[in-house]
Amino acid sequence: MFKSLHMKLMLIMLLLITSLMAVVGAFLTTNVSSFYTDSFYDQMNDMFGSDPESDGTAMARNASFMADLTAAAADGAADRMQDILEANAGRLGIDSRTRNYFILDGVSGAVLAESGESGGTLAATPNLLAALNGSVGDRSDLTADYMDVAIPLSGGENRYIVYILDSRETVSQLNSQLFTIIMQALMIGLLISVLFSYLLSKALVGPIEKVTEGAERLAGGDFGSKLPVESPDEIGILTGTFNHMADVLQDSLNAVENERSKLDTLFLHMTDGVAAFDHDGALIHCNPAATQLLQRAIPKNTGYDELFGSVYPLAQILALQRPNYADAEMVAGEKTLEVYFAPFSDKASGGVLVVLHDETEHHRSEQRRKEFVANVSHELRTPLTNVRSYAETLRDGGEDIPRDTQNSFLDIIINETDRMTHIVQDLLTLSRLDAGNTEMNFTRFDFGDAIASVVRANALEAKRRGHELRLEPAEPLPLILGDRQRLEQVMMNILGNAIKYTPDGGHILVTAGAAGEHVWMEVSDDGIGIPEKDREHIFERFYRVDKARSRESGGTGLGLSIAKEIVERHHGTIRLVRHEGPGTTVRLTLPIRQEESRPVE
Repeated sequence: MFKSLHMKLMLIMLLLITSLMAVVGAFLTTNVSSFYTDSFYDQMNDMFGSDPESDGTAMARNASFMADLTAAAADGAADRMQDILEANAGRLGIDSRTRNYFILDGVSGAVLAESGESGGTLAATPNLLAALNGSVGDRSDLTADYMDVAIPLSGGENRYIVYILDSRETVSQLNSQLFTIIMQALMIGLLISVLFSYLLSKALVGPIEKVTEGAERLAGGDFGSKLPVESPDEIGILTGTFNHMADVLQDSLNAVENERSKLDTLFLHMTDGVAAFDHDGALIHCNPAATQLLQRAIPKNTGYDELFGSVYPLAQILALQRPNYADAEMVAGEKTLEVYFAPFSDKASGGVLVVLHDETEHHRSEQRRKEFVANVSHELRTPLTNVRSYAETLRDGGEDIPRDTQNSFLDIIINETDRMTHIVQDLLTLSRLDAGNTEMNFTRFDFGDAIASVVRANALEAKRRGHELRLEPAEPLPLILGDRQRLEQVMMNILGNAIKYTPDGGHILVTAGAAGEHVWMEVSDDGIGIPEKDREHIFERFYRVDKARSRESGGTGLGLSIAKEIVERHHGTIRLVRHEGPGTTVRLTLPIRQEESRPVE
């Protein structure tokens, strides 16, 4: 019944009118009662109390009224008190029907005189009890069916109570009349609301029905038909908005088509290979990257089994439930590929999507790591073997071995021990750098003095090999902020490599300078140099240009990697510089200040 918008609008209007009249009725009834109660107590306060807001005449009149009552009470003349109250009955609002006064004995509470005909019986109200106890009883109670005020009067040994009682009958009659008026207004309002809600629903629902018909045509693909805008109101705006929506939807469909073209373009040019096959394994689509990674032509009639049947059976892929997928590894020529298989539909009309990712570089890195582990194992095993051999010879030979030979054996053991210590220290340093546990002690020091110190430390080794080691004089270099010990370790590595890998009798030149906010140092030699194919890998971990040559010189392929980590923590760079003729040039660049971004320790 209430599925119709007509009925819903009518019901809403009826509920609205009913709720509004109920709220208005409750508000009026409550406020009338409250107003009448407040008026009563204000009137009593004006007569028996002192109102600071009253003018002088009113205050004097009230004082005279109370003085007369008090004097009559002192004389014990209840009849005179009654005369005074009768004289002021108009001001007290006494009507002998709904509001009456009573003169009571202040001790026993007996009625001595009254304006009505109560028969001398009064209920013991809280205000009356308060007056019997000597206090003015003027408390208001909106829930009670009466209003009262009890004023105690004393004169000598005489005690009286003036008690004003209102039955609220006037309020009840007024509320009854208000209720009748509200009910009559409610019935008229309901009739009017039914009429207007019907007219309103017709005015609203008619255009909505037309919009519904237009939406059905729109759902059928008819974007050209427009709804007529018959009025400038909200319904007309809705109709215009619907027409605009049809235009936007048409534009959106065009945009979707454009996005599809973009996706097709992305699919064609993405670096990962993608191939799609239907439920029977026939090729649906294949992007150029897949052809490049598989290193073969893929005609339209190519099937799944021909390309990937040996890697993962098609039936097993189709049996997977989305979003599950399978992965495998395959080799295509010189490339190692990571292959991901996933069904793109759970229905029989679905198929399989295959994504190819080139993992060749990752496998090369893994191979270099394995080579490093093997090399370190060999580097540690060789000195350990030598140490054990010479130690056993010393132990077994005893006194038969000449003293010079013993010392020679001990020197070899010490040298081999130093070699192992160097290897372990490099591994420990690299491990700490990886874990971020290497602390950097930043201080301000003289960059030129640090370079000179490193050159002096290597001078003896260079001389032993017959090298000419020169430090070209330069302008005074500024102080820089950094870890001097770590940076000298980098300089020692660069200069040590130049001395180590330059044939005896070579030339090594150390230069330095400052440019802007940076300082730099270069170490150039005329040694055997670094092949072009190895230059981009020289700072990679575990990488060695000539494994045999590095092993002979005690290298592990970690020195330059450690140096690069230290330099990067100082926000500097270390790199190879193009070198004319034989040899190698390494350039170290460091910022003078580190305030903006301190290295992470």
